[in-house]
Amino acid sequence: MSMATGTDARAAAPHPADSHDLIRVHGARENNLKDVSIEIPKRRLTVFTGVSGSGKSSLVFNTIAAESQRLINETYSAFVQGFMPTLARPEVDVLEGLTTAIIVDQQRMGSDPRSTVGTATDANAMLRILFSRLGKPYIGPAKAFSFNVASISGAGAVTVERGGKTVKEKRTFSITGGMCPRCEGRGAVTDFDVTALYDDSKSLREGALTIPGYSMDGWYGRIFMGSGFLDPDKPIREYSDTELHDLLHKEATKIKVEGINVTYEGLIPRIRKSFLSKDREAMQPHIRAFVDRAITFTSCPDCGGTRLTEAARSSKIKGISIADACAMQISDLAEWVRELEEPSLAPLLATLQHTLDSFVEIGLGYLSLERPSGTLSGGEAQRTMMIRHLGSSLTDVTYVFDEPTIGLHPHDIQRMNRMLLQLRDKGNTVLVVEHKPEVIAVADHVVDLGPLAGTAGGEVVFEGTVQGLRASGTLTGRHLDDRASLKPSVRTPSGALEVRGAATHNLRDVDVDIPLGVLVVITGVAGSGKSSLINGSVAGRDGVVTVDQAPIKGSRRSNPATYTGLLDPIRKAFAKANGVKPALFSPNSEGACPVCKGAGVVYTDLAMMAGVATTCEECEGKRFQAAVLEHRLGGRDISEVLAMPVTEAEEFFGAGDARIPAAHKILRRMSDVGLGYLRLGQPLTTLSGGERQRLKLATHMGDKGGVYVLDEPTTGLHLADVEQLLGLLDRLVDAGKSVIVIEHHQAVMAHADWIIDLGPGAGHDGGRIVFEGTPADLVAARSTLTGRHLADYVAP
Repeated sequence: MSMATGTDARAAAPHPADSHDLIRVHGARENNLKDVSIEIPKRRLTVFTGVSGSGKSSLVFNTIAAESQRLINETYSAFVQGFMPTLARPEVDVLEGLTTAIIVDQQRMGSDPRSTVGTATDANAMLRILFSRLGKPYIGPAKAFSFNVASISGAGAVTVERGGKTVKEKRTFSITGGMCPRCEGRGAVTDFDVTALYDDSKSLREGALTIPGYSMDGWYGRIFMGSGFLDPDKPIREYSDTELHDLLHKEATKIKVEGINVTYEGLIPRIRKSFLSKDREAMQPHIRAFVDRAITFTSCPDCGGTRLTEAARSSKIKGISIADACAMQISDLAEWVRELEEPSLAPLLATLQHTLDSFVEIGLGYLSLERPSGTLSGGEAQRTMMIRHLGSSLTDVTYVFDEPTIGLHPHDIQRMNRMLLQLRDKGNTVLVVEHKPEVIAVADHVVDLGPLAGTAGGEVVFEGTVQGLRASGTLTGRHLDDRASLKPSVRTPSGALEVRGAATHNLRDVDVDIPLGVLVVITGVAGSGKSSLINGSVAGRDGVVTVDQAPIKGSRRSNPATYTGLLDPIRKAFAKANGVKPALFSPNSEGACPVCKGAGVVYTDLAMMAGVATTCEECEGKRFQAAVLEHRLGGRDISEVLAMPVTEAEEFFGAGDARIPAAHKILRRMSDVGLGYLRLGQPLTTLSGGERQRLKLATHMGDKGGVYVLDEPTTGLHLADVEQLLGLLDRLVDAGKSVIVIEHHQAVMAHADWIIDLGPGAGHDGGRIVFEGTPADLVAARSTLTGRHLADYVAP
């Protein structure tokens, strides 16, 4: 009896392996975090919230996820680590209980022009196998349906050792691929405007080439000048046919220039390899401008834009080719796959069906598999990457999401919540950085950072349940149940912007008059045609300033002062006050500290180990030479100015000896968008997504134009910041501007003077105007999805 009791007691004792149910963070100091210490429950959904810039991303991405990735990388051999990015250990004392982190952020997907929604999610791979097994006529294995595999054939003699003798045999081989030979699987062919490549009245020596990076002083120019194929002193218009062919089209040829072996290649093949191998969105602005000017893209006449060979398009299942399947709206493709019955392929069909159904459930059923991944918005890209993980067999991993509801209509947010809970219920830890109250409401655990942003943030102000957050009195807690009220009266339009016969993407010959002189909100479910309407029919017009969702890019040397153009008038004022050159006051030019080259820190590369960054001892992190810091303006040197927050700098440059009207105007705009706490010299790499979005908005507010188009300006904004944004939109309208906002946030809809609602659904179920009128009329009618959600949201 006593033995049985002892056995039961031992059985009741918890196993030591079951005691690791928490992720413990102690002393986190990344960016603005102030010795943050928290415990996060595993296998639960934890939402991190707080104002933009409070330290959410610093804690979740730069500390927890970064250390998890670094530790995983260290499990590989030193040889393999040499090929991987080196990650420094985050500024944190203790991190315990970490599991493998899978990060699903807002980065736009691949810049490869052959990357599509289908290739990014493995749906294409499964379709190729399906068609190789069931397609009639049979044309070959799965790669015969791949637009990334070219058809190759060859023959030759091989030497074989047989019976102690060397025998030569003739062998042939062939690979059947699905790549269209004309467009090389891109779906589009390019046509070059040669007048944009060179000025034919000049010779090479006189700088005839007008391609970015092809100056005669640079390496490319020296190759063309010293190739021997071209006369560098003859105007291009006097070239013979052979010389012109060599300049434009000559194939790769080994030559020697200035004693160095190099490869000479004509301009057009070289441009194809260097510029056109990237997606347009990934190009630098000046390269993109050149490509838009010099190159036209037209659908490939051989494959009709499908990227596939005629053979790949000829094999069909029930009258549908793989090109037809990839062109279908995914919701329709899911129904088509559901009707296929083939017992031998049951596991493949089930997996493909699950992937396609996940697209529909997550609100992306309006996409097609042939859609280039580079054209997806940040929110669409994040949800597409999420689909890959929904079917994963992995458990006990940590999924990290960065505002997964970006670009989602309130109707679609409920679907997203189901997906997050589904991942959690498989036994995973789900960490979400989010502002939307609908997502916060389903959290098992909430971590609220603040109390404010920048140096006034970086602390955990609440940790616990959603109910506890409501009663906590923090900024998030106070605004969690905010409900906007409809305006008692709306402004009267001063005119209208006419759109007639809009048919971009899924729009169905839309005719609409967009009121001018008021705040107009364009809304509708994701994929209903909002961006197609505005970008296709409004954005390109004269006087229209467009602020889209494209993330601003910048190196660790870029900062708010350089990005907004603020540093230019400041440098000139310093130079004028001290009688020296403006270049001295740039950390990237003559005034830079010679040791750290103006970076403020010295980076030590430790090969396969993480590099080390140490503050420069010469300039003490100030980035400038000591002699430059002796020059002052209004009693401050340039390093002290760059260390100022925007609000202090606004006051400093607004009056007195340091008064600079041009700088003050830019600083006022930065304050207007809620960035008063940012330091002028803070690296752009340390800014959150919401801060970058607002910095971009502040920059574009200085553009000259009567109509402002804003694409989801609430992206990355805390509930408390939305009110400030609405005040900014009101000031723009009151100043005589017309403001058109593509938005899903109900507070912005309620504040509008006029709403244009597209729908009723997404993809081919959308593309129509389902409502035009005031917010009050929309709420009263409740005739659309938007109307019903807005009516539920607004205060009674």
